[in-house]
Amino acid sequence: MHIPFTSSPSSSLGIEWELELVDLQSRHLRCGATEILEDLRAKVGEEAAAKAKHELFESTIEVITGVCATVPEALADLSGTVDPLRDLAERRGLGLMCSGTHPFSDYTTQRITTDERYSRLVEQMQWLARRLLIFGVHVHVGVRSPAKAMPIVNALMSYIPHFLALSASSPYWKGTHTGLASSRSQIFESLPTAGLPYPLHDWAAFEQFMETLVSSGTIETIREVWWDIRPHPNFGTVELRICDGLPTLLEIGAVAALAQCLIDRMNTQLDRGYMLPAPHRWVVQENKWRAARYGLDAEIVVDDHGAVRPVRTEIEDLVDDLLPVARRLGCAEELRNVHRILTDGASHARQEAAARRAGGDLTAVVDTLLAEMNMGWPVTPG
Repeated sequence: MHIPFTSSPSSSLGIEWELELVDLQSRHLRCGATEILEDLRAKVGEEAAAKAKHELFESTIEVITGVCATVPEALADLSGTVDPLRDLAERRGLGLMCSGTHPFSDYTTQRITTDERYSRLVEQMQWLARRLLIFGVHVHVGVRSPAKAMPIVNALMSYIPHFLALSASSPYWKGTHTGLASSRSQIFESLPTAGLPYPLHDWAAFEQFMETLVSSGTIETIREVWWDIRPHPNFGTVELRICDGLPTLLEIGAVAALAQCLIDRMNTQLDRGYMLPAPHRWVVQENKWRAARYGLDAEIVVDDHGAVRPVRTEIEDLVDDLLPVARRLGCAEELRNVHRILTDGASHARQEAAARRAGGDLTAVVDTLLAEMNMGWPVTPG
């Protein structure tokens, strides 16, 4: 199977943000995507409205950017779509928010979007698909050739705990505290073509593996491979899909800057003949679990002998190391905001603090998430 890769000449950027539609009275998820998207087309026109689209459930709208050169440009692009969506949602008594899971809504009460692709997914995956009431942020970064795509995917697996710990925002599931910082990551990886990517050493190996999956009937198209990190041939990018839903533009900017700087540096290292290190599978799997369980309090494995180090320290060192790249790419301020997340806490910790202040009332968690979405930055736990 030949899979063309549309190489990107630069470390361009694209972001996908999955938003929840929340009833402002009950704070439960509520259907409304179809009507709101129709209103959006009437308000801003077909071209601009194409940046907002359906997801699996009618209580979700995904907002996507165009191809952006910088993180500030991508954030402005997202805002340009979210602002009219917010107005249209509020007219229907709905608010917009984002978290890896809704704190208490039940997936059995939510309507699946009428779409052949989603119907096929549910028919094939059954309960695994019906419970996918989860929300994430995906970051695409341009890669200059298919020869670089798989080495970069493999090398990025070392940073899965960094991205997951920073974004962990799903401590609650159907009204219950799961004890995890990110329950979303564990729910999503139950799909047979989701979770950690397979370590494929080059583009030919990727093509061969995809051919096997298609020929065996496991997938119909490569769009059905939902790895935590994957190459996207049509866009000419490597896509990070590991992140839980991020409630604020500040956090999205911080994570996007981290991704763009890392991949840009890897692009350059490959140009110079450097062989990118690829971690062992057991290390990646263990570190993903530790980040899902403990968030920013995780201690992650840093070598093949089992030595561990706080993920906070690893992230701090990585940010300092990448600042020269960030200055060149115009995202130094956004990258420094990673330190703010480390100070204020990831979303799961802020949600848990809101619940404690409210004596366990999870509507207070929804109110906090709605407020953060509207402000664009985290609410510091009191």
